[in-house]
Amino acid sequence: MALQTKGRLKNLLLFIPNMLLLCVRLLADSRVPKVERALVAGAIAYAIIPFDLIPDMFPFVGQVDDAYLIALTLRRLMERTDPKVVREHLSGGGDVVELVGEAALLASKFLPQRIRRVLSARVDVAPGNLDIPKPLLVARPELEAVEGGEQKAAGRKH
Repeated sequence: MALQTKGRLKNLLLFIPNMLLLCVRLLADSRVPKVERALVAGAIAYAIIPFDLIPDMFPFVGQVDDAYLIALTLRRLMERTDPKVVREHLSGGGDVVELVGEAALLASKFLPQRIRRVLSARVDVAPGNLDIPKPLLVARPELEAVEGGEQKAAGRKH
């Protein structure tokens, strides 16, 4: 169990550069609303600046809070825009919705609750319960086939 957790944490830390690159690409996309671009820019700045809630000079934990904030910001973006926009910019394999949700969930397990609350309060992701993010596990083909209000209703049922 400990080896599996260690491997997942290593993958999370290795995924941070991909999330940052994704954020940079999203900044240049005109389909991303201005408010969301501002939040993405803030998440990039938070990750780059070494002195934040948990300074980056502390190995591992200093990067986990960065991964958590970036993942929350990307989840918010995917809730407010078409996830296809985000998927177009991801380099590498896997579904960005699954990857970002998993990154947020894993990072949240290793951050103190107080820090999770502070970071979550900066990015309104899921009204009502911001303590521990839940991965957005939805069936992509069915969700993308549904349009308008039906799409939002289908996402809330899960």
